[in-house]
Amino acid sequence: MAAGQGKRMHSARPKVLHRLAGEPIVAHVLAAARSLAPTALAVVVGHGADAVRAALHAPDLTFVAQDPPRGTGDAVRVALAALPHEGVTVVANGDCPLVRPATFRALAERAARGRLAVLTARVADPGGLGRVVRNADGSVARIVEARDATEAELALDEIYTGVLAAPTALLAAWVARLAPDNAQREYYLTDVVKLALADTVDVEGVVLDDAREAAGINDRAQLAAAEALVRERRTGELMARGVTLADPLRTDVRGELACGRDVAIDVGCVFEGRVTLGDDVEIGAYCVLRDVALGAGTRVLPFSHLDGATLGAHCIIGPYARLRPGAQLADDVHIGNFVEVKAATIGTGSKANHLAYIGDATVGAGVNYGAGAITANYDGARKHRTVIGDNVHVGSNSVLVAPVEVEPGATIGGGSVITEKAPADTLTLTRAPQVSVKGWVRPRKERKEGGS
Repeated sequence: MAAGQGKRMHSARPKVLHRLAGEPIVAHVLAAARSLAPTALAVVVGHGADAVRAALHAPDLTFVAQDPPRGTGDAVRVALAALPHEGVTVVANGDCPLVRPATFRALAERAARGRLAVLTARVADPGGLGRVVRNADGSVARIVEARDATEAELALDEIYTGVLAAPTALLAAWVARLAPDNAQREYYLTDVVKLALADTVDVEGVVLDDAREAAGINDRAQLAAAEALVRERRTGELMARGVTLADPLRTDVRGELACGRDVAIDVGCVFEGRVTLGDDVEIGAYCVLRDVALGAGTRVLPFSHLDGATLGAHCIIGPYARLRPGAQLADDVHIGNFVEVKAATIGTGSKANHLAYIGDATVGAGVNYGAGAITANYDGARKHRTVIGDNVHVGSNSVLVAPVEVEPGATIGGGSVITEKAPADTLTLTRAPQVSVKGWVRPRKERKEGGS
């Protein structure tokens, strides 16, 4: 269910589209649901429906609109109309992204045995959440919303999390019988408990071991708390698999991070998209890696930014380096401080150690690319390619104006602007004659009156 507005977020964006660990809040719920390999997935939309549809669009999703919003029971009724009538249905809130796949699976398995399974938690401060009322034998008697609860019921510490599972046919029959007999004049999904008991269907309350798993997100503080829990989970999993983290509290995994053996990650690093780190990779402090793969033994020095790049083994990157989408580095490549690489392949053992730009280029093996050298790849309308052969030496402060080729073994003299093919095993340079002007006097500022 993803129809809520989220007024306490104070945002024009629908609440479920605020980002948690790099993805929309509701995307985490869908990921957990997909782990069950469901036959169908329905997302109930309301406020900001078009934005939610656009952000989540996928072949396996069906979007159903609840208009006007008339409560959680009505939302489920609308969704069931678009789902298959057989099997089991699991209901979850789009703003509760921390429920684990195993929890959904446990509820679905109970529902498959003909029960209504409701997920509950015991919390110190239930606030405005629905309370779970149990019979003397511990069975669930009913769930009462806080607005409709008595003083004794409000004193209970077991709350309904918003997650339940039931045989689809039974759930459809129950929501069809719901009535808005409450303070809000809404159709409460929680009323299916008394309907199930009336039909002599067992209602099982499944209590979470960690109540934080059921935490909902209604404001920015709760979003930050959820971010911290996701970080704790993901870094814990990494360390359990043998990854060394200098400080788990200062490591953010906002996507999928796969690591080989003996990987070490320093503080302040952010991983987004799909990142793969080979054996013995080291990531220095305050690096950002997005959609990259690093070969074994590669080192990324502090403050480097890698995006959409593929690196071979034993490369050295940074500090303060930037690899943009399409950067493909072979083994033993060095990309140093303030060097940017984009849409370029670089061969084995090549080096660009200082203050350089390599864009839309094919660079061979054993190339030394000097400080201040750039490929001038853009003519204002189109990108052009530079081809640099093996064992080329590009002198400092040179400009290679694409399209252009530097043949293998060529040397480009420092400060040259190369616009035509540079032949193999030859020094090519373009320089104006050096001139020294005798008697020249450097201009001086006039001294102001009263100045010091």
